[in-house]
Amino acid sequence: MRCDRLAARLGVSELYIKDDSVNHPTLSYKDRVVSVAATRAVELGFNVLACASTGNLANSVAAHAARLGLECCVFIPDTLEAGKVLGSAIFNPTILTIAGTYDDVNRLCTQVADRYGWGFVNINLRSYYAEGAKTIGFEIVEQLGWRYPKHLVSPVAGGTLLPRIVRGLRELRQIGLVDGELPRVYAAQAAGCAPVVHALDTGLEHPEPVRPNTIAKSIAIGNPADGYQVIQSVKATGGRGAAVTDAEIVDAIRLLAETEGIFTEPAGGTTVAAAIDLIRRGAIPRDESIVVCVTGNGYKTAEVVADKLAAPVRLSRAFKDFEAWHESRVALA
Repeated sequence: MRCDRLAARLGVSELYIKDDSVNHPTLSYKDRVVSVAATRAVELGFNVLACASTGNLANSVAAHAARLGLECCVFIPDTLEAGKVLGSAIFNPTILTIAGTYDDVNRLCTQVADRYGWGFVNINLRSYYAEGAKTIGFEIVEQLGWRYPKHLVSPVAGGTLLPRIVRGLRELRQIGLVDGELPRVYAAQAAGCAPVVHALDTGLEHPEPVRPNTIAKSIAIGNPADGYQVIQSVKATGGRGAAVTDAEIVDAIRLLAETEGIFTEPAGGTTVAAAIDLIRRGAIPRDESIVVCVTGNGYKTAEVVADKLAAPVRLSRAFKDFEAWHESRVALA
């Protein structure tokens, strides 16, 4: 979506949001990767479809398993947002809430996959899962009229998405569907969980694990499995990283909604806030094309902004009360 109102607020000439908050069937980018992994799980004969998740992946795995008639078990941290728990439960999987961070959950799931042979989309099916992420890169080029943007901002959690966007962009050039230089690609993380950005800023080849502390729970992965690939992809395109505070994330969620009518969750708030930070610092020029990836829907995490919004105006049924309110509003204007 071309976002001219947001662009005007940020003082840039050409800005787009790649909006995965409306994907089918569960309103996040994870529907891309699970579609591929679930299809392959059926081909390989897995009877149980499973995942370790910070929420969006659990929703998508549960929905796809229901569609395919597979038994489903999703493992999530016990601090997950209520909307995301409900978003999995409606499809009737087995939900296991684990006392710990996503990284703790992921370690447990690795052991379960090894012992019981379940099909974990982001563990023993990860190579297929990752291929689904390339479709964001394919669509960006197609939707821009078969051209690359100059700059692209992607969130980083476990590290699947960003390198595969770059791979998808590169593959389109290899087969002759687009020409030119790859865009500079930027890694966006919350300051409370930014191992990849820290590695980029300090020149490390591999991210050092951290313990997450951020409202952006869907990207709160302190030990990203594909962190090295993210670092290499960012460096190869001439990009960099940006880590933003929780307050900046909330402000960005509100700004995107108020200017473009897109309600994103904290992961999308992170990419928008990171783009704002990069533009302000001059890392992204104001006169070049920019794509910001938004990966999840704000209705799943409404509590992060609920206390930051204006309360409804309460009136009686009487027209005179509306009239009094309206006149006071005009007077204040």
